[in-house]
Amino acid sequence: MFKKLHKNEKGFTLAELLVVVAIIGVLVAISIPIFTSQLEKAREATDLANIRSAYAEISAAALSEDDKPADTSYITFNRTGSENAYVYTATVKLTQKEAGWKTASGKTAVAGITASGDPKVNGTAVVTVNEATGVTTIEYK
Repeated sequence: MFKKLHKNEKGFTLAELLVVVAIIGVLVAISIPIFTSQLEKAREATDLANIRSAYAEISAAALSEDDKPADTSYITFNRTGSENAYVYTATVKLTQKEAGWKTASGKTAVAGITASGDPKVNGTAVVTVNEATGVTTIEYK
């Protein structure tokens, strides 16, 4: 009795594996810029939400003549001046890693107020409410 040798044809050839690795490499190369762009847009959305939150908090503090709203990890508050002439200031630390706005909503007014300046990397947004004049400003520094 002779043992028949079976040819093992299972598995992939080297060429097939190289094609699959090349396709995966192309997909990764395409997806990285898209992912980083979406990450920056998320940071900008966070910054805008923090600025709106600071605006709401500081407006409420000015209306109630609150001494000092509670600080958070990204927003610090301050009140200067005297009765009926207080100036409330909220400073928001920006988290974005690219200067300027990449989103369309960032180019328009924040909470109905046109901001001055442009956001910068590691910058801040300063929201100020002047009780005497009733003027609210937002400035990027």
